[in-house]
Amino acid sequence: MSPQNNNILDLNTSKPSSQPLFKQVCVIGLGLIGASLAQAIKDKGLSARIVAVDRHEPSIVEGIEQGLLDAGSGTLNDVVTGSDLIVIAVPVQAVQTVFVDIKAAMDNGLIAIDCIITDVCSTKANIIQAAKEVFTILPIGFIPAHPIAGAEDSGYHARRSDLFSNHSVIICELPTTDILVTMRLKQLWEAVGASVIPMDAERHDKILAHTSHLPHLLAFNLVEQLASHDNNLDMFRYAAGGFRDFTRIAASDPKMWHDIFVANKSAVVGALDEYSDYLQQVRTLIINNDSTALMGLLGRAQAARRHFDHMLASTPYTDTSAMSASYIISPSQTVTGTIAIPGDKSISHRSIMLGSLATGVTHVTGFLEGEDALATLQAFRDMGVTIEGPDKGELTIHGVGMYGLKPSKTPLYMGNSGTSMRLLSGILAAQRFDSVLIGDTSLNKRPMERIAAPLREMGAVIRSTGTSGTAPLSITGRDNVGTPLQGIHYDMPVASAQVKSCLLLAGLWAQGTTTVTQPEISRDHTERMLSAFGYPVDVDGNCISVKGGGQLTGGNIAVPADISSAAFFMVAAAISKNSELTLTQVGINPTRTGIIDILKLMQADITLSNETHVGGEPVADITIRSSNLIGINIPEHLVPLAIDEFPVLFVAASCARGRTVLTGAKELRVKESDRIAVMAEGLQTLGVKCTVTDDGMIIEGQSTNDRDNAHTVFGGGHIVSHHDHRIAMSFAVASLRASEQITIEGVETVNTSFPGFAELATQIGMAIKVQSGADSA
Repeated sequence: MSPQNNNILDLNTSKPSSQPLFKQVCVIGLGLIGASLAQAIKDKGLSARIVAVDRHEPSIVEGIEQGLLDAGSGTLNDVVTGSDLIVIAVPVQAVQTVFVDIKAAMDNGLIAIDCIITDVCSTKANIIQAAKEVFTILPIGFIPAHPIAGAEDSGYHARRSDLFSNHSVIICELPTTDILVTMRLKQLWEAVGASVIPMDAERHDKILAHTSHLPHLLAFNLVEQLASHDNNLDMFRYAAGGFRDFTRIAASDPKMWHDIFVANKSAVVGALDEYSDYLQQVRTLIINNDSTALMGLLGRAQAARRHFDHMLASTPYTDTSAMSASYIISPSQTVTGTIAIPGDKSISHRSIMLGSLATGVTHVTGFLEGEDALATLQAFRDMGVTIEGPDKGELTIHGVGMYGLKPSKTPLYMGNSGTSMRLLSGILAAQRFDSVLIGDTSLNKRPMERIAAPLREMGAVIRSTGTSGTAPLSITGRDNVGTPLQGIHYDMPVASAQVKSCLLLAGLWAQGTTTVTQPEISRDHTERMLSAFGYPVDVDGNCISVKGGGQLTGGNIAVPADISSAAFFMVAAAISKNSELTLTQVGINPTRTGIIDILKLMQADITLSNETHVGGEPVADITIRSSNLIGINIPEHLVPLAIDEFPVLFVAASCARGRTVLTGAKELRVKESDRIAVMAEGLQTLGVKCTVTDDGMIIEGQSTNDRDNAHTVFGGGHIVSHHDHRIAMSFAVASLRASEQITIEGVETVNTSFPGFAELATQIGMAIKVQSGADSA
């Protein structure tokens, strides 16, 4: 089968070209990287000819015999004529000699002066310096690069054409590099499966010194240390898997790594010095039996490693660009049982924040181990807080006090969590150090000026991005501003617990009193938890005030089950046939019970029992049975109390008899998605008549007088959730009254608020199959 090159673009037209990207590629050095790149170029049909230079004659001979190479030699001049791309894949110390040969070939007219010259070496500053010494004026085709890829085996026989797939390649474009050269080289690497990252040479060398060169140096050193030990045989005999895994890289080529360490001396020594300082700190913690600090260090390291991929600035916790998942749901009619719902997300966020700022230890139970709450947890670890867990919903937070947070060395990554970003902005606006808050692609599109503007009224220096005021957010520390925050009286234009909480949290450090007046009551978890931590909060109707300068005291926090998560199962039982569900110990905070109030107005059969208080929050068991729902005009005063539950309430309204009208819900348009538009689109796909309005929706209920909920309301179809977790779960509930299979695309974000949703739904009688992106590929 001939190689295919349909993905190669004509740089002048940006359309697929029938011609290979290069006329002739010359690879200098047939080690693992050079030979693998040659094989990938061959397999992808990226060059009309491939030639190679290598002093190891058997590699050249085999390459020609196997059809990989069109020609090869130990001397550049023998094969380089006509090449429009030269790839240098030799040890770093040998590169300058290669440059001498390339310059001679240019001077003799064997290759054009605009021939692309690149390398694959793991150091860059020395490569550029070597090129300057040889060429004096750098050629316009010279562009250093470094593929971050490798394998345990080396040499020509270890080559793999897929070596670069799903790996990064760093390209160090120079001021002298022609822009078309950069475009063509980028196109080459992307064609062999790599992601291209631009970076300057100095930064490249510093980063690689920490992430690659230092680990190799330590592995070599540790093996040498144990080999030199008196009992070295026993040392190696009883070495555990961790030793073997870490020191595996010490089996690499010593000459290659010698050259790298010497070539990148300055950055490697700097990384080694920094590592030595950290080792000394650990040594001191162990000597002093400083258990809290040692647990903090180990916990932060474990979390950083566990979420290593998510810590990359441009990578979301749930990477919707690199992965996807779908629900394939068969119709079912009945749900029954008694189940426990995961912990409340809003309270989980706040337990981390206030526990970290408190004096003393806070023990949390029922913590929601979803992606959003974990983003908050990681942020406070990044700011130096020791947090043990989570372990089956339990956390131990060693508070650092109101002034104990430390600046993070990297931007604080909020994943998909708007609550994390908005509430944390209020805390960070009062800190002495600068901060940067970033999120995933979805979060970076959501409005942040709604908190940034009032924070600026308090004296905060906070910059959002773009004309629409989105993340990343850059917050200047008070040490650089010179004055503390000032308390203000802020009249909120729209009821929002996130905006209110952001300002109240900032007010803890502000001079004077901070008062927030809300047009309607919104969820009051922040006020309740501040009181639970011993911080006075004054509530006068819709006005909430805090005075700056107080202290928080750690204690025990029990997180109740999340009523927003319970809402999906409440609606599931109400709309399905012969159903009865009991949800245990669900939070029934009066600022969150809009879902119950609205369902009762729709004549849902709901009862509460075993009412009590847990950690300052009211809780109860909720039992809901099959109901003959009716359409209603939803009272606007209930809208803020059920703002997150409206997607599934739209499903309930579709199953009701008569029309349901929602107004006063503009807030729904700025959630993880425009929930009004997205829900309307999905409902219409499934055959429900609905009309979108500026601040709500009108839904024509499809039910009849049939009291046993036996007839279908929804058809089947393909739903696009827009990676909004509540959209995905709402349409999963719709399957209980569907006539055909429903497929919901983009459900991986369900883990942000409700890990284990599909399993729990299946447990009570629904039929959900989770299909990953890989399964459907």
